[in-house]
Amino acid sequence: MTMYEEWCMRHGKLNNNCLHLGQKEKRFEIFKDNLEFIDKHNAENRTYKVGLNRFADLSNEEYRPMYLGFKTDSSLLAEAATKNIIHYVASVGDDLPEYVDWRKEGAVNEIKDQGRCSSCWTFSAVAAVEGINKIVTGELVSLSQQLVDCDQTVNVGCDGGHVELAFEYIIKNGIFSDNDYPYRGVDCACDLNKKNAKVITIDDYEEVPKYNELALKEAVSNQPISAAIESCSTEFQLYLHGILSGSFVRSLDHAVNIVGYGTEGGRDYWIVRNSWGKGWGEAGYVRLERNLATSMLGTFGIAMRASYPVMRGQNLGPSPP
Repeated sequence: MTMYEEWCMRHGKLNNNCLHLGQKEKRFEIFKDNLEFIDKHNAENRTYKVGLNRFADLSNEEYRPMYLGFKTDSSLLAEAATKNIIHYVASVGDDLPEYVDWRKEGAVNEIKDQGRCSSCWTFSAVAAVEGINKIVTGELVSLSQQLVDCDQTVNVGCDGGHVELAFEYIIKNGIFSDNDYPYRGVDCACDLNKKNAKVITIDDYEEVPKYNELALKEAVSNQPISAAIESCSTEFQLYLHGILSGSFVRSLDHAVNIVGYGTEGGRDYWIVRNSWGKGWGEAGYVRLERNLATSMLGTFGIAMRASYPVMRGQNLGPSPP
């Protein structure tokens, strides 16, 4: 109980379930179950550790609907994807850098927190646009999450959505800065009446070739990329640090950003930016194993569905013949 109360204080939850009678006992039992999982998991020889992060008082059944919100079922999405021209088609022998980190190039904003709103799809799309806007214009702007309120054709705000259709919205409408349209973490009425507001637009978006981590590496070497992954496991929920690996994929349920890659101890990894605040993972990031030998899907399906915005003036890789 002392450990639980210290955890409540560390994660700023003393005014929430940690003190409420009835809820406190329930949360404490879940906390103990997660602690048992953590102790057993970390006793094994793995390349990563799990721990008492911000989700330690949630069961896995509670965590999934609260924080995962990537959708895959859309006929409109299939139609949109057919028009894309793929630029990043890598081949063995391409001279790509061995280490990339767009954070060090000033193309990645501070970690944001989607809260209990399944809006990962908009955070992923917006972070990719922030990155390419910095690369092309030299200016890093923190962009709005107006898509939660305004992109309602198929995407449904805090009930989940599609990254590619978010790009479609930004192509047609542009997107405000965070200062002009602050994020509230709940579904609200769309408000586009913003005088003198800064608006960023993109010209197109494209997909990275599927099941090809070399093509994904080339894409990431040129700009931050949006990607869908499966993140429903308890290992992902309670991830603390290290290189996380997993090859079995049932369905893609969460949208993130790949902002770099590297190698540690002979093991390749992707640098993945999440939208769950700095109280999760490596200050908001997770490193996922790269070049997974057991599956073309990539760790947690990271090579299955990745895309990126295109902005006028961008120097893309060679087009396929």
